[in-house]
Amino acid sequence: MILYFAWGLSLFSTFMSLIFSEILKYPPCSLCWYQRVFMYSLAVILPVGIILKDKYLPYYLTTLSAFGFVLATYHSLIYHSIIAEVLTVCTADLSCKAKQFELFNVFSIPVMSALSFILLMLIGLNGVLNEKRN
Repeated sequence: MILYFAWGLSLFSTFMSLIFSEILKYPPCSLCWYQRVFMYSLAVILPVGIILKDKYLPYYLTTLSAFGFVLATYHSLIYHSIIAEVLTVCTADLSCKAKQFELFNVFSIPVMSALSFILLMLIGLNGVLNEKRN
């Protein structure tokens, strides 16, 4: 049942990223695109794994979420000027520091992405631990 929640969260995150870019016309920066690779993959892999009852699905979920979380955290730190951009990944027309949308003036797009990935990663880790117990 928890995997259905993970799938719903990945679908919601995928649709929200598309709403921001395609409907609200907020252009995604380079780091946003990299995060989308991991989130969009989860939106496809999760239902296939659920249908096939793949016992390794929690491992896929944890791995993809961890990579997405690292990127989203790095992006959040750059966005909020906590660290300087060490790697020049933001080569698009839009800077990764561009402030386009903040929910309640607190949750930026990179922070919302990091929160989604950490929640997905925790769900995956829970599944991995349950698998090891059985």
